[in-house]
Amino acid sequence: MTKLYSRPQFLAVLPILGIAAIAAIRSTFAQAPATGTSQIEAIFRRLDLDGDGKLTEDEAKGARWFKLLDRDGKGFVTLEQARLLGRLAEQRGAGDLDGGRGLPGTPEETAADESPREGPKMRKAAERGVGRLVPDLSFTDLAGHSGKLSDFKSSRALVIALTSTSCPLTKKYAPSLARLEKEFAGRGVSFLFVNPTATDSSADITAVLKDNGIAGRYVHDKEGRLTAALGAQTTTEVFVLDAARTLVFRGAVDDQYGLGYSLEAPRANFLKDALTALLAGKAPVVAATDAPGCALELEKSERAPAKDITYNNRISRLVQNNCLECHRAGGVAPFSLETYDDVKAHAGMIRKQVGGGAMPPWFAAPAPEGAHSPWANDRSLSPSDKADLLAWLASDKPLGNPADAPLPRVFPNGWKIGTPDLIVQLPRAVPIKAAGVMPYQTLTAETTLTEDKWVQAYEVQPTAREVVHHVIIRVREPGARARGKTRGEGADEREGYFAAYVPGNDHAVFPEGFGKKLPAGATVSFQIHYTPNGKATSDRMKLGLVFAKEPPRHAIHVAGIASVNFSIPPGAPNHEVTARIQLPFDAVVMGFMPHSHLRGKAARYEATLPDGSKKLLIDIPRYDFNWQLNYQFAEPVRLPRGTTLTYTAWYDNSANNPANPDPTKTVRWGPQTTDEMMLGYVEYYLPGQQTFAQAKGGDARAR
Repeated sequence: MTKLYSRPQFLAVLPILGIAAIAAIRSTFAQAPATGTSQIEAIFRRLDLDGDGKLTEDEAKGARWFKLLDRDGKGFVTLEQARLLGRLAEQRGAGDLDGGRGLPGTPEETAADESPREGPKMRKAAERGVGRLVPDLSFTDLAGHSGKLSDFKSSRALVIALTSTSCPLTKKYAPSLARLEKEFAGRGVSFLFVNPTATDSSADITAVLKDNGIAGRYVHDKEGRLTAALGAQTTTEVFVLDAARTLVFRGAVDDQYGLGYSLEAPRANFLKDALTALLAGKAPVVAATDAPGCALELEKSERAPAKDITYNNRISRLVQNNCLECHRAGGVAPFSLETYDDVKAHAGMIRKQVGGGAMPPWFAAPAPEGAHSPWANDRSLSPSDKADLLAWLASDKPLGNPADAPLPRVFPNGWKIGTPDLIVQLPRAVPIKAAGVMPYQTLTAETTLTEDKWVQAYEVQPTAREVVHHVIIRVREPGARARGKTRGEGADEREGYFAAYVPGNDHAVFPEGFGKKLPAGATVSFQIHYTPNGKATSDRMKLGLVFAKEPPRHAIHVAGIASVNFSIPPGAPNHEVTARIQLPFDAVVMGFMPHSHLRGKAARYEATLPDGSKKLLIDIPRYDFNWQLNYQFAEPVRLPRGTTLTYTAWYDNSANNPANPDPTKTVRWGPQTTDEMMLGYVEYYLPGQQTFAQAKGGDARAR
């Protein structure tokens, strides 16, 4: 392992740290008898939640020793640093700082720092009830007036904000909620404040309302009925409902305050962004998060009684949230599901596809029972959603009360990302025949940019969506050669992609501070898979780009892990092909996109860390060529330099594969669907301010 600091450097640092620092270090990383078994690795791994071999400040839960160990300011602590400083701190405390004992020592596990640090984390929206109808709950406000949630039906949005005057974290958020209430008051947004803490005094509540100028109705929910009916988990949680009482956001106000930390200003404004999106007729980019605060115990409270499942109160929202992106007029799906009659007419097919797991398209293995989905874009139905939908489909399909129906979902006719700063279009229309199959089409377009740009968002717009299966877009700098024998077979593919398109996933908006570089004078290459649908047409695809106002903190890159020399024997039902890369730099992995063709069966990404431990990153037991899905982590995974990424793909070249063009053929790498590819894309960024050029220092292609 590379040493980050020399022994003399550490010896020089320790006197500066002082007695308190030494005590803080010793409390977690103390010396054990020489004959004892070292537990330092056990401590380190327990705290190292993402298994990247480095402790961040969040993982250390705000322990005092973190900043003391992180003397280089890199934002993480390695196992070597913990061992070395733990040993030196113990020696200093024993009066033997210069004793020349061997380093590192053999530490034993002691109690870790108990100060927790917890900030909001993204959660799968369906797991938090987003998209469901909230019952017309009753309440009595602080003024003694009774009410219902339907009292706010004239509002464009209702924010139900949990609050308390005795929870320290909740008190910090009172001014933030007051500011948001004032900011959105003139835009049709109402606020309802709910205090579930029975012992909070009326005097304290009145003082908070007056001091912050809070104007919305305030409910002191002493018996917890309203709180339990909402299923609230903490005193800082907020719920955003639209005019039809559909829950569109649930989670934290922002990330300025959490358990064990405070920031000068928020980095992410979850509530404000959700309201802004709702008022613009869009779905929030982040629809559900945790809300760190004082935890609530609701098991003794009665929840709102479940209503019979009808189309209007339940199924319509399930269809809106999971199907209409494609199954609508002008969508890419073969039929619309926009109305009750549409859903009823196609009930048999819906039951077959949903029951068999083919719809909604999502093929990653599910998270273990009780665990959160690690994927920000997890499209799978939650168990309760799936059970409710299948139960309704198997019943007489009741329509229900029209008053329970959701607001109609409106899809923009123009660009989802807003007006692009640049539109790159195919140089000519591509004719699509009526029947049969078409080879991949590759066309290029020039950008004519005179300076480098950073892309904040992109959107791919086919002019004939109904015949576009998927698109891979790459960017080449001026003078770069196109794929060919001189560069090696599959060279372009291994170099990653700039943008991708599949039905239902046609755009991307990168988080604040992230972007992709579009070089001056770049050429844009479109690799398009068209699928004739019975009617001849043509397509002249467009790529819309929105530029960042300033260079991002992190540049997003995509690398391909590939094997181009494989050979799949005739009739092989489960042929395995493996490729690996070793990271020449620290990297933070954002997501994956596996790619195979018609014989692709399954895929898996794994990491082998420098210490030899292994980490399963994603398992895709049922790969489907018809859906070139991108799997995006809700919490990106940091991997240290020297990590080996292994991508494994399995292929079914047997006659049992109905999509197999020829089970008697030996199959090798090739660009067409009748050939095969073994290609695992990895989307990542480099931590810190380090640029890709500075960190590259090695070849990220498969070996």
